[in-house]
Amino acid sequence: MSRVISAPSAPAEKRIAFRKGLASGKIQRLPGAFSPLVAMQVQQLGFEGVYVSGAVLSADLGLPDIGLTTLTEVAGRGQQIARVIDLPTLIDADTGFGEPMSAARTVTVLEDAGIAGAHFEDQVNPKRCGHLDGKAVVPTGEMVQRIRAAVSARRDPNFVICARTDARALEGLDAAIDRAKAYIDAGADMIFTEALADEAEFEKFRACVAVPLLANMTEFGKSELLSAQTLENLGYNVVIYPVTTLRIAMQAVENGLRTIAETGTQESLLDTMQHRARLYELLQYENYNEFDTGIFNFTVAES
Repeated sequence: MSRVISAPSAPAEKRIAFRKGLASGKIQRLPGAFSPLVAMQVQQLGFEGVYVSGAVLSADLGLPDIGLTTLTEVAGRGQQIARVIDLPTLIDADTGFGEPMSAARTVTVLEDAGIAGAHFEDQVNPKRCGHLDGKAVVPTGEMVQRIRAAVSARRDPNFVICARTDARALEGLDAAIDRAKAYIDAGADMIFTEALADEAEFEKFRACVAVPLLANMTEFGKSELLSAQTLENLGYNVVIYPVTTLRIAMQAVENGLRTIAETGTQESLLDTMQHRARLYELLQYENYNEFDTGIFNFTVAES
């Protein structure tokens, strides 16, 4: 079925697809999307899902990733992105935007926004980027309450609740594994361990934790960049590339604006641009034309 206005698949169908993907044995590749248009490109190129990064949303709003965004802003962007694609959307829910009760409300709002799953982290509130120094984590028991609250608020059992731990950098790998096990006992469906150093640490974590695992392949951070195939061979279920598309786009924007500032014209940049025809193809202009013609096909009789 062609997409017009929004994607044909209902949120419940996307959540089922995400659950099936996690159980498939094939790694689910989720590039970050900072806009609905980028999400549409992700789908067209054959990826399994889309990720909405809190760091990217903060940056797009001109803010650092230090817990300044709100649930309303995050859910709104997530809904815009999820609406236009048939792929499942996984979103960064930070610390749940407050106390455990806030984490519970976050789940209901994200379900209503059409999201397939969300991850909640064990940093103190407000948080900071997981690859920065100086972050702090809450006691394990406090994060357990956060996860239990999120799970208790879930209405669609296929909505995936992922627990992220930032303890590796602060307490060591073994402590992060212990925390992950406690979060699983609290009801987490999937575990995301931030800032693992190298392949050996990813492998050890997989050996110790039984539920689906998410790997974060962000650039310029503390983790070795491993291929999707390597992660799949290690037994990981999901890989996210949270900031990649934003970094690519912003470097291109900066280079282009410098050229215009220096030369007074964009003519030399034309070969680096997406053509108007390609943009129209991605937006499926033809489908809108067919839809419009099929509805507005009446004539008004003269009185």
